[in-house]
Amino acid sequence: MKKNFFELKNVTFAASNKNKVNNVSLTIEKEGDIICLLGPSGIGKTTILRTIAGLEKIKSGEILLQNKIISSKNIHTEPENRNISLSFQDNCLFPHYTVIQNIEFGAARNKKKNKNLNIEDVIEFLNLKHIKNKFPHQISAGEAQRASLARSLLSKPDLLLLDEPLSNIDQSFKEEIQIKLKKILTELKITTIIVTHDSYEAFYLGTKCGIILNGNLKQYDDPYNVYHFPNSIEVVNFLNRGILIPAKVTGENSLENADLGTIKGNFIKHYPKGSNVQLLLQPEDLEHDDKSNLKLEVVDRKFRGTNFIYTLKTLSNLFIPVFVHSHHIHQHQVDEKFGIKRPIYVDHIVCF
Repeated sequence: MKKNFFELKNVTFAASNKNKVNNVSLTIEKEGDIICLLGPSGIGKTTILRTIAGLEKIKSGEILLQNKIISSKNIHTEPENRNISLSFQDNCLFPHYTVIQNIEFGAARNKKKNKNLNIEDVIEFLNLKHIKNKFPHQISAGEAQRASLARSLLSKPDLLLLDEPLSNIDQSFKEEIQIKLKKILTELKITTIIVTHDSYEAFYLGTKCGIILNGNLKQYDDPYNVYHFPNSIEVVNFLNRGILIPAKVTGENSLENADLGTIKGNFIKHYPKGSNVQLLLQPEDLEHDDKSNLKLEVVDRKFRGTNFIYTLKTLSNLFIPVFVHSHHIHQHQVDEKFGIKRPIYVDHIVCF
């Protein structure tokens, strides 16, 4: 029988009646995997981390770490006996310790763990050298967050829990930290659960992603599948990476929309001919073509550095996003006409 490194079995997480996530089951198969939990603020993501760390008890279900039950209705392993490290979003540094003393406290927690992680290397990669002798009240929120992350990494836990670990960090520095953090976690096989509201961060860092909405784990899958094959309209709306348009199934590999005409591709799920469906269109699904006879009005244009996202208005007042590489020679302005390549082919057709 296959053994998982970590497992939640039908666990309900509740800090209050309003802050509750029901009947959650998920597994982390291998040591060193990184799991990202996505969801809106106040949904209960932090409560999940606090409960896994042992700061909250559960009334039903089981939490297992390395095949040992650490939480159930009748079992509660105390936090200090779990070798789980939790880094909060807010400043949780010891106020009477300097930054370096806080970090050294983490390193001293678990000297026996055989993981090659050096204090100075972590301080360097998190850009903390210039503040290491300051106290928490003397540094910024972003610096405190990075110091807390350093302390958690150096405690060398069996399971690392990170609550919005990069939320207070400047955007210019965030991507660099993401790359280095993923490298450290992967190379040292530090199994990690990260709570974030940033889907790009989750898709980059996560081996798997869980989407938590309305008190439930709606989807738990590879980041690619979560993005390209969302399993519900709720997940589509939360990720906000496309729109749903009405269409009618006209054949085994085709459907029809009143504004766009025939759309062909591979259906992810079978629908009988004649079915009325909601088709998911993501910005990369349609191609630009100045010579096309299907032209729509540009109502908005967002510059993303490497690309533009044009929002096009159809005759029936649908607003469709289309991705265009920023080096494309012809940049369209608002109120201009924008051509859509025909025939329209969408590699994987997702409908609801």
